[in-house]
Amino acid sequence: MKLADLLSESYAAEFDEAWERERTANTLTGVAVRLHATGCSLRETQAILRLIGVERSHQAIWNWVHQLADSVPDPPMAKPSRVAVDETAVKINGEWSWLYAAIDLDTKLILDAQLFGRHGTDPAAAFLHRLREKHDLSEAVFLVDQFGYRTALARLGLNGRVDYIDRNLIEKWFHTFKMRVDCFHNSWVGSRRSARKWIEQFVHYYNRQRPHQSLDGRTPVEEVLN
Repeated sequence: MKLADLLSESYAAEFDEAWERERTANTLTGVAVRLHATGCSLRETQAILRLIGVERSHQAIWNWVHQLADSVPDPPMAKPSRVAVDETAVKINGEWSWLYAAIDLDTKLILDAQLFGRHGTDPAAAFLHRLREKHDLSEAVFLVDQFGYRTALARLGLNGRVDYIDRNLIEKWFHTFKMRVDCFHNSWVGSRRSARKWIEQFVHYYNRQRPHQSLDGRTPVEEVLN
């Protein structure tokens, strides 16, 4: 990708307020956050900025990422008809946690992603409860890969069925997430709070900045709002 394209795609005027006190131009701040979101380490991001004449510390770049995550609104309310839900194990400081996520199969919108200290019916039910508070699930059918989810769905009066084919999209999203966030391949070093912030920022990137070929180059948010 050309630098001009990267600058253009990284700048989002609605997030000006998040960086209003930042002395680095907002466009370049967006470039740094986008580089970090796509898998560059803080050192790699710092080195790339240095190539285009911007000298900033690791801490400054880390602050940009957190400022944007704090300013990002939740995904727009959706009314999905088919939702794939699943969880994947990640290590934080050497201890296992579980990332739950749900995706609208038609718009490719990540409806929510939450980190839990354990997995099973209770965390699944808690995740689905929050999902119901954020979106209109009155017509949604949940596609799951195990019957444990059926219990959680029944608790909340939601519809679902076991499906091993159409729900593959959520597994692909987890794969993309772990590829882009390389430190989750081994163990996230930092607090659970920082891990949650990074997950929120990656979901923002996936929903609002990453174009999808299956959506004719649109982002999931653009698909939902059109």
